[in-house]
Amino acid sequence: MKVNRIATAVLGIQLLIGLAAVPALAAGKSQTLTGQVSDAMCGAKHEEMPDRPAECTRVCVKHGANYALVVGDKVYILQTSDKAALDKLNDLAGAKAKVTGDVDGTTITVKSVTAGS
Repeated sequence: MKVNRIATAVLGIQLLIGLAAVPALAAGKSQTLTGQVSDAMCGAKHEEMPDRPAECTRVCVKHGANYALVVGDKVYILQTSDKAALDKLNDLAGAKAKVTGDVDGTTITVKSVTAGS
């Protein structure tokens, strides 16, 4: 009886450890998402400049906000220090873009940015 309890406990612990590792493995998986380039401060709504989302995005980024990608109802914060990617995001502010990178929750570590279709 005691051996069965110990075996069950060990098996249960291994199962919990295995399940805990699944999200860690999924995080950082490279994906390509298509959406509208925005900023983290405004997200999908540009209340200060609703008729000029590109200009609003550029102003917010200039004042310290990160770029963001709006995909449906979800807003992903874009993380990059690559000048080419930042320049491309600036060019595509307010427009559709395809962003490839490592997705972790609502943050994308950007690898590349191209115009969306």
